Amino acid sequence: MSSLANKCILLGITGGIAAYKSAELVRGLRTAGATVRVVMTEAATRFITPLTLQALSGHPVRTALLDPAAEAAMDHIELARWADAVLVAPASANFIAKLAHGHADDLLSTLCLASTAPCALAPAMNHVMWTNAATVANVQLLRARGVHIYGPAAGDLACGESGPGRLLEPAQLQQQLGALFATGSLSGTRVLVSAGPTREAIDAVRFISNRSSGKMGYAVATAAVEAGAQVTLVSGPVALAAPAHVQRITVQNAQAMYDAVLAAAPACDIFVAAAAVADYRPAVVQTDKLKKTAAELTLVLQRTPDILASVAALPLAPFTVGFAAETEELIARAQAKRAAKALDMIAANWVGRPDGGFDSDDNALQVFWADGGVELALASKERLARELVAVIAARYRLKRAPH
Repeated sequence: MSSLANKCILLGITGGIAAYKSAELVRGLRTAGATVRVVMTEAATRFITPLTLQALSGHPVRTALLDPAAEAAMDHIELARWADAVLVAPASANFIAKLAHGHADDLLSTLCLASTAPCALAPAMNHVMWTNAATVANVQLLRARGVHIYGPAAGDLACGESGPGRLLEPAQLQQQLGALFATGSLSGTRVLVSAGPTREAIDAVRFISNRSSGKMGYAVATAAVEAGAQVTLVSGPVALAAPAHVQRITVQNAQAMYDAVLAAAPACDIFVAAAAVADYRPAVVQTDKLKKTAAELTLVLQRTPDILASVAALPLAPFTVGFAAETEELIARAQAKRAAKALDMIAANWVGRPDGGFDSDDNALQVFWADGGVELALASKERLARELVAVIAARYRLKRAPH
């Protein structure tokens, strides 16, 4: 699986002859499964046309900060929040200087300052400009702030001279960008994830279920693979393809999920219970279809087994992470659930709201452990899962560290 699959990449292009390589870079990123949006400086449009990049990316190319049509809804802020990573390739000496000193006088520099996503620059310029003391100082300043610098390579330059200043080849840039997501923070661990709803049969054709899409659990499984873990995914019925490099076990009801999870849990280091398991099931399941005869129908329900509590109570329990989906008293109920079930961590989110939860592609989480917590802001479930996995990895390593 490419670590760029399903990632949102904002590609910035500045003025320079190396801009012609951006076309191949866009194609490669999309082939790797990324969604690419392109932003060009005015100078970049002199070397390669926005129409070319639009055709290759499949999205309109932005070039102006104060575009009345696009900025009616502060589109540049939305674009900054959309990106999982920002890559400027090629990055000119002028753009590097602007970013180092916090200037935001065009769309691309504004996006770099407004985004919280990882930012990478791929310099391309004359070798004397690259080795100039001002450029060296600017690059050092950006590196100290956490900006990734890819290259440059050394060799023949467009000006006819030779030396360091060549833009890295698109395949190299793609590889280095992918490494941003392949963190290795869970290397050597075995992670078990539950995801999706369960279906509790009423009769031969009807069942009780819920609105869980499984997207969050599947995103967690994917993020755990990217972090280097060996992942087993126990999934209820969902309309999602199995993530690459994940062993998926498909189940239908709560009892089957309980059996699958409890069979796998003893061999795992971390268990993330993202599934929305039914709390109750019909006490009696009719073998035939119930007929519509009476005006009312009474169903007697009984509790399903508590998967999360059962795993947490194992003699050698894995690091156990629960989820709490609530419509009210989010923090109090999540903290109570974490304490009652002796969980290492719990991730709580609102449901029944238009900006996240069930059915949505976005979500926000409040994550708690015994003596602390962290809030993960509204984002795509894929990005949120990567942030959650990073928190899980840090807490897991801390718990396992010798005291």
